[in-house]
Amino acid sequence: MKRKTRRPETAAVHGAADLEKKNAPVATPIYQTSTFEVTDNDEQVRVTETDRYYTRWGNPTITVAEQTVAELEGMEAARTFASGMGAITTTIMALLKTGDHIVAQRDVYGGVAKFLSQWLPRLGIETTFVDTTDYEQHERAIRANTRLLYVESPTNPVLRVVDFRRITALAKKHGLISMLDGTFGTPINQHPADYGIDLVMHSGTKYLSGHADLTCGVVSGSRELITQINEARTTLGNCMDPHAAWMLIRGLKTLAVRVARQNENAMRVAEFLGRHEKVRRVHYPFLKSHAQFGLAREQMTGGGGMVTFEVEGTGLDARRVSEAMRLFTLATSLGGVESLVSIPVLTSHAMISAELREKMGVTEQMVRLSVGIENGDDLIADLEHALEAVGTRQTVSVG
Repeated sequence: MKRKTRRPETAAVHGAADLEKKNAPVATPIYQTSTFEVTDNDEQVRVTETDRYYTRWGNPTITVAEQTVAELEGMEAARTFASGMGAITTTIMALLKTGDHIVAQRDVYGGVAKFLSQWLPRLGIETTFVDTTDYEQHERAIRANTRLLYVESPTNPVLRVVDFRRITALAKKHGLISMLDGTFGTPINQHPADYGIDLVMHSGTKYLSGHADLTCGVVSGSRELITQINEARTTLGNCMDPHAAWMLIRGLKTLAVRVARQNENAMRVAEFLGRHEKVRRVHYPFLKSHAQFGLAREQMTGGGGMVTFEVEGTGLDARRVSEAMRLFTLATSLGGVESLVSIPVLTSHAMISAELREKMGVTEQMVRLSVGIENGDDLIADLEHALEAVGTRQTVSVG
């Protein structure tokens, strides 16, 4: 893997920029073009494998975004996609074939669970789901035809933390590719490449962009693996638009400062919720009550901006609480500067079965918060007000 030369805060701002270059534009230009002129047919052949051939193959603006993420992750290369799911599906289809097998943790985003369990079997690729933190179960599930070990950390929405060292050891022992969805962790709070994880995926829609105005995905890894993924991307056409890439670059520049504030706010919110009488349980990696608290503090420099809690009541109570908030906007997605709230059983995990949700520990009483960069006192006041809705009953007047 690529050796890190700059710390994350610096890489986020400068990324792939050449610090020796003079008289260049400070802001990365947008190459808003689908194709590029060549002087002759010999040059046409030469540019085919570059970012100045055709934007489905690549584009100079997209290249800057990709190299910036690779720099942040400490990886050799990266590729961007039109969405996080596009990054996941394209990567898996690039690396696996009919007859192959995947071992995946049970705690994954609902869209990934659906793809692995419903779509891949159509292509003759099977997946065995295992308990997220039972690494002996991971190993028992590995077969002769297993090719990929797929994990997510911290997990959505229960925020379990995966032991990168153990996953890497398993992958190396059995000759597997290890792939991590690190969206919740961000390249600021965790560095999976340092532990030997082969591929790190982010839904760039979330923290990397940070402003709820962009949809994209990114995968980073070794040049060899990224080359295979790139071949699939150019065929499937799941590329990123140059203007969207420019917006991603802009978002990345403030990633470190945004995440630092979100870490701080989320920790305060989690501690407040942990003391509240109407909250049954709080899920946050940096709370001492978290099952993987020690591992989280070892692997992560911050607990992240996601906090999930369960109300002391019913699913209806959870809905009332989410609807009573004013600063936390009721909306799906996460990772932006504004705080959001959602009910996982109705959004991120609505597409999977109730049985699987139960195994994941996703309950109807669960409320997921994406904590933004607002004033922490204001966020806590909003939650305090919203929690008054637990146990209340709305009356309907009859006229």
